[in-house]
Amino acid sequence: MNKKHTAPAGRGGRPQVPHKRRSAVSVMCTLIEKKIIEANAKRVGMNPSVFLRNLGLSTRIDVRLKTLPRPVLEMRGTLNNIAANLNQIARKRNRGDDLNAMERALLDQDVRSLRALVKNINAHVS
Repeated sequence: MNKKHTAPAGRGGRPQVPHKRRSAVSVMCTLIEKKIIEANAKRVGMNPSVFLRNLGLSTRIDVRLKTLPRPVLEMRGTLNNIAANLNQIARKRNRGDDLNAMERALLDQDVRSLRALVKNINAHVS
């Protein structure tokens, strides 16, 4: 007969837990870091697994997103536009082609835009 043996209530054995933990998380650390974690867990009366789980579940980490101010984003967009224009002009000149009137006008406009950007940057930096 296959009878399942159950310990009577109030007797030894491991206490039942409401939710059995079945998933593991592996943490890579140096031997020194491991010893520090173990010592900290022991100091507060926990095993390292419970200690790290409690830290992971209760510690709040503030995430700071780096956002650039709108004027800086606009300046970056202008610089990207100028760079694309200069790249097209350089490609044409490297082939030995001359610039037409429209390309010369774009080049002049880019030079003015760059001068304005430099002036704007100097005003904010100084």
